Amino acid sequence: MRSFYPEIEPYDSGMLEVGDGQSLYWETSGNPQGKATVFLHGGPGGESGPNHRRLFDPAKYRIVLLDQRGSGRSLPHASEPGADLSDNTTWHLVADLEKLREHLGIDRWQVFGGSWGSALALAYAETHPERVTELVLRGIFTLRKSELDWFYEGGAEQLFPDLWESFLSPVPIDQRDDIISAYHRLLNDPDAAIHEPAAVAWSTWEASTITLLRRPEVVATFAEPRHALAFARIENHYFVNKGWFDEGQLIRDAGVLADIPGIIVQGRYDACTPPITAWDLHRAWPEAEFVMVPDAGHAFDEPGTLSALIEATDRFAE
Repeated sequence: MRSFYPEIEPYDSGMLEVGDGQSLYWETSGNPQGKATVFLHGGPGGESGPNHRRLFDPAKYRIVLLDQRGSGRSLPHASEPGADLSDNTTWHLVADLEKLREHLGIDRWQVFGGSWGSALALAYAETHPERVTELVLRGIFTLRKSELDWFYEGGAEQLFPDLWESFLSPVPIDQRDDIISAYHRLLNDPDAAIHEPAAVAWSTWEASTITLLRRPEVVATFAEPRHALAFARIENHYFVNKGWFDEGQLIRDAGVLADIPGIIVQGRYDACTPPITAWDLHRAWPEAEFVMVPDAGHAFDEPGTLSALIEATDRFAE
């Protein structure tokens, strides 16, 4: 069973102006002459962190991390009053990745994405397949209506009725026929007494359900008000707009990936992004290896999932 590589620090970092008044935080670690890989965090609205560097052999990889628009250390932050997300879409993020690749002087790179990061990785690879050496994907999420309905409109309530009740509590009873839209109104209300509790409820719902067994420290991190507000606002903004995808687009267009080596890693008991989406992607992209981890939920650092991901990056390092 594989585990994290030792902790490392970036050897370079910066803020990249990508237009629309947006500045992206980026960093590079590992071997400056190594194989380039870019890690795409989840959410949307999450952020990159030190453990993400540790998924790659630092002697063999030039490891690129970034915080997507509005999140983490990128500016402006989506928690700020009056935050404007109109220039924060999937296709802005795809363009941002190309600007970062060019800024760093990288011709082609491995793309690693989990959860929302898998959707962004697929969108990028289907748009720029010539720039992708391999894809490593985990906890597949493609923003189909069935996926959003499962987790945000009542499906997952069947597994987590107690947690669902807390998630639902900020939403007025007469608005519960469309919970994502109701949350959109709450999260964008200018009154902090309305948007802050809604953000924490949204964020902690996800944090409480992404691991096979609930981890209080993960929930506490997600509940930090500034993080929760950016995370919830950006996620909800993407979900209201269905990711700016046609229904089923990412799986429909997976044939573009036929010549890109890939590995799909999925937790059997992933309640956030259930295995059916990963299986549908596998059927549409049979050239990729499919790994079902029998004792894992959604989180990337659960032992079986972590081991499968590091085995994948080790294999592609060669």
